[in-house]
Amino acid sequence: MQGILGRKAGMTTVFTSDGHAVPVTVVEVKPNVVLQVKTNDIDGYSAVKLGVEDKKDNRATKAELGNAKKANTSAKYFIKEIRNMEGLELGQTISVDLFEAGQFVDVTGTSKGKGFQGNIKRHNHHRGPMAHGSKSHRITGSIGDIAGHVIKGKKMPGHMGHEQVTMQNLEIVAIDAEINVILIKGSIPGPNKSFVVIKSAIKKNNNSEAMKLLDVKVEDVKNELLEVAKKVGANITSKMEIEEMKEIIAEATIKHEADLKEKDELLKKAKALGVSKFEKMKLDNLRIAVKKAEEIEAKRNKGEGEKA
Repeated sequence: MQGILGRKAGMTTVFTSDGHAVPVTVVEVKPNVVLQVKTNDIDGYSAVKLGVEDKKDNRATKAELGNAKKANTSAKYFIKEIRNMEGLELGQTISVDLFEAGQFVDVTGTSKGKGFQGNIKRHNHHRGPMAHGSKSHRITGSIGDIAGHVIKGKKMPGHMGHEQVTMQNLEIVAIDAEINVILIKGSIPGPNKSFVVIKSAIKKNNNSEAMKLLDVKVEDVKNELLEVAKKVGANITSKMEIEEMKEIIAEATIKHEADLKEKDELLKKAKALGVSKFEKMKLDNLRIAVKKAEEIEAKRNKGEGEKA
């Protein structure tokens, strides 16, 4: 069993290399400290007590301060035990590299509190008739023979939410050890900034192949190169490597500058030769038009020379 404590940061969307959008929950996982190691011989069961995020000493209990002192660390704000987690020592620090992309995990958190709610919202009960004569639009209705007391577990209005919920078999999409972040596919219980416990999945132990995500920085560079390629007439695609794209753009830039220089010269000649509508011509058409105008001019000069 592997486990770690983190804080839910929110949700976002990442894209795979083949263009699929994947909704993920971002979990910030700061380094966890082992506050206590429990064994079968002493405690009757095997477990590890983890803590995350420092807490002021004046806000901690004597027991918390004692555990922290033994682990040579400060008191922690969020503390949880994870059973059957072996290979750790007192005071050791663990981080996000405990897991890997493609691994399935179970995430436990406290769901959002909804307050006191009616039976329709809380239990998805049907409402009554909405006609004017009906006096039971959204009321509870009959709860049967109660025999002096309400049967335990009866679905009635009451407190909704703010309870421990575990989402099972969620896939880890990516892990960023530099900023201590885990991206988990799908939603996890609790509001943003709430603490969660991430443990290796109990039901699904076989890991899947890690998703190949798009590198946003690389894609931004490629998009910029594609814009430059349009201006210089380079034939490139986004599937090419950046270095290959740069080489093609460099060659196209040299040709583009040469074409611009040639076009300027041809425009001057076309103006001198009196070519009509030469300003809007493309380079190839301008070459042909100037060549024909030069041939006509040469014939005219030859004819005048023979007459003279």
